[in-house]
Amino acid sequence: METAIGLSRRLAQAASDAKYRSDLMRDLLTGRSTDLTGWAALPTGPLLVVVVEVDPPAASGDARAIRAGQEALALAWSTAVGARAPEAAVAAYPREVVALLGAPADGQSARLVAELAALVHADCATLIRSFTTGISRPAESLDALPAAYEQARRAVAAGRRIHGPGAVADFDQLGVFRLLSLIPDPGELDRFAREALRSLARPRDPEAADLRNTLQALLDTNLNVAETARRLYVHYNTLRYRITKLERLLGPFTQDPHLRLNLMIALQIVRMQGR
Repeated sequence: METAIGLSRRLAQAASDAKYRSDLMRDLLTGRSTDLTGWAALPTGPLLVVVVEVDPPAASGDARAIRAGQEALALAWSTAVGARAPEAAVAAYPREVVALLGAPADGQSARLVAELAALVHADCATLIRSFTTGISRPAESLDALPAAYEQARRAVAAGRRIHGPGAVADFDQLGVFRLLSLIPDPGELDRFAREALRSLARPRDPEAADLRNTLQALLDTNLNVAETARRLYVHYNTLRYRITKLERLLGPFTQDPHLRLNLMIALQIVRMQGR
């Protein structure tokens, strides 16, 4: 009986400590406080904020199963991070798990986090189908953590759109997607893509998808017709016909660099939207 009571007390104390640390981290991430009272330690030097979200839809609609999956995800991240960087901090929240890691000296943040994510996935694959992970830029000070937290959250959203569920996305490696993810209104992105691509923006039209693919290949090769034909496995004259058709639909993009830029951005938006 005494052993059971002692174990119960230790579990309650552990839960209380975890809640306290989670609250402290939330204060750091939201900029409400930079007081580290209660932290045993934090990594020295620049910090990475890593945000992890279970990919929708949840494996089960049952609230208890969802909560169990979230708890398993948090425990697996705590275990993986603790083995690699004992001074790092991990906290669990209703919709995400957040870790504060020391930025690697070699700059290979994505590789480090991808290794951790692989360990976590293997540890809790039976409870969670997949999760997406976002990585911030290194934060040089505690005051920079709120901005880094927002970067990591945007990396989760953009990574899932670009690469699908289970992605590990580094905010600094998103390229133009980083800028597109900063636009708060998805409807504005959709309007831009439709205005630029016109009939090619139709998501379920096979011909539109084929012409978008041709246009993307042309832009990727800097309008090199021979190389584009080789990549698409089509005859040179067939590609010339498609270019004529594309210019009739979109305008003289082979002559207008500003139009090409608009089309490149529009194609990236379509890619983000998963069309």
